[in-house]
Amino acid sequence: MRKSYAVSLSVVLLVLLGLAFLSSSCQGTSQPRDKIGVVVTIVPQADFVQNVGGEKVDVTVMVPPGADPHTYELTPSQMMKVSKAKMYAKVGSGVEFELVWMDKIIEQNKAMLVVDCSKGIQMMEMEEHHDDEDEGEHHQGEDPHIWLSPQNAKLMVGDICSGLIQVDPQNEAYYIRNRDEYLAKLNALDKDIQEGLSGLKYRRFIVFHPAWGYFARDYNLEQIPIEIGGKEPSAKDIADLIQKAEEQNIKIIFASPEFNPMSAEVIAKEIGGRVVFIDPLAKDYINNMRLVLNELVQVME
Repeated sequence: MRKSYAVSLSVVLLVLLGLAFLSSSCQGTSQPRDKIGVVVTIVPQADFVQNVGGEKVDVTVMVPPGADPHTYELTPSQMMKVSKAKMYAKVGSGVEFELVWMDKIIEQNKAMLVVDCSKGIQMMEMEEHHDDEDEGEHHQGEDPHIWLSPQNAKLMVGDICSGLIQVDPQNEAYYIRNRDEYLAKLNALDKDIQEGLSGLKYRRFIVFHPAWGYFARDYNLEQIPIEIGGKEPSAKDIADLIQKAEEQNIKIIFASPEFNPMSAEVIAKEIGGRVVFIDPLAKDYINNMRLVLNELVQVME
């Protein structure tokens, strides 16, 4: 009798342990309870969403840190996140990842709200390397890098806030309060950049990939791209850039972590300058833009 009782008790304990394990496993793979699932394309958007959504949101990034939005491909686990999300905040400016994948993403979750973060932003053409033998500059359509302008970032944050209110209206006051606090920080950033760059004597910088067009436009700067039509420059192109840099006393070349810096390093060596790695896709948006400001001020005074 005692043996039968002991066996029965063991079975019950094993069942309870199994149920506890299953419950724990399910909780580990599901979305955090009471949080709004929000998917974004690039890392800086995650920072925007997190600052507005705070503890109410669970953010998933499609193009992870270190990946190239021009070539990145979705994974099955990311599509699973999309299927459970309430909102997708797309850049909306022609980022190549979205041009390739957005239709498939929407097909995965047709009930999901899609927010266009380029709404209200004045697009500009993407300038490429100037060749003196050409009549003008090469262009390859509109510049998708809208987030690298703090003024544009403020509009993107507003679009994200409106989307969160639409999918979660009961927390409208919370989102508006967070939005306004973050916009105040972006306003301060914008003011600091304006003041920090206002007295610069030299206002040109070389960049491998022409991602900083909106930033340059807003602060009266000029970016000179190394890349030509998305390709590495030729030996003649590099020679032309070296000559231009020497004539205009350019000592800084910006390069992004996801691109090969070899040609940038060649130019920097010839002009007695240096390559500075700045990440246009860094998560801490405000601190990253302040790093860019500090680098520019140091070499362009």
